[in-house]
Amino acid sequence: MSSLKLHFNILAGYNAWANERLYSCVGQIGSDAYRNDCGAFFGSIEGTLNHLLVTDRIWRHRLSALPETGYCLDQILFDNDLPGLRLARKEEDEKIVDFIVGLSEADLSTTITYRRASTPELKKQIIWSALAHWFNHQAHHRGQVHAMLSRVSGKAPELDLLIYQRQQENSN
Repeated sequence: MSSLKLHFNILAGYNAWANERLYSCVGQIGSDAYRNDCGAFFGSIEGTLNHLLVTDRIWRHRLSALPETGYCLDQILFDNDLPGLRLARKEEDEKIVDFIVGLSEADLSTTITYRRASTPELKKQIIWSALAHWFNHQAHHRGQVHAMLSRVSGKAPELDLLIYQRQQENSN
């Protein structure tokens, strides 16, 4: 297995691990703290977590050559329903891991064509480049939720990739 393929396999596992840790802490705050606008790009913890689920579904559909989702980037799929969102997040993370693990070395170098959710023009991108964006996007917005969670509760989980890697090494 190439180092690039291994890298994305690790990031897919890390992504699911980090989301689970984050959702565990978010589940401990009240509804007001969950829904209040904290000044982030998607406003609240709820808005940002919904955005991440929306965009993960959009990217998985693009990369899997599935029909477009039709989602808007600020769409709230689970309005004031953290348990429903958490279950959907877990299911999506499982699908992401399965998709990434199922990619071949050759797949990483193929090109996809898609339309952005916010503009109509066609875009082309090599899969490995799209994957790099996908996981970076997830970490970016997870960091925003982490900051909002720290602000509203005074605590947030450690999400460092290094912690995940060490846990994986110790479990093998």
